[in-house]
Amino acid sequence: MVVGVLELDLALRGAHSLKEKRRAVKSLKDRLRSRFNISVAEVNAQDNWQRAILGVAIVGNETGFVKGVLSKALEMARRDRECELVGFHMETF
Repeated sequence: MVVGVLELDLALRGAHSLKEKRRAVKSLKDRLRSRFNISVAEVNAQDNWQRAILGVAIVGNETGFVKGVLSKALEMARRDRECELVGFHMETF
């Protein structure tokens, strides 16, 4: 069993309220879940309306598969129009 985790540090420069931030973050989370069948949650900075930290997790039977899915999720976050990726950390166990 291989477990992969990805932490995404996002800046939401266009958000002017927590409501706008939640809409943008929910949109990205929903797209990541539906496209890659992964678990996604906002894990930090919930009260900061211009920053979000998302945790992504996946379990698989091959390291290459797990890393590939996390890399594709990272690219989707990097290309997002509303959220700017400012940092990330990826690990497999």
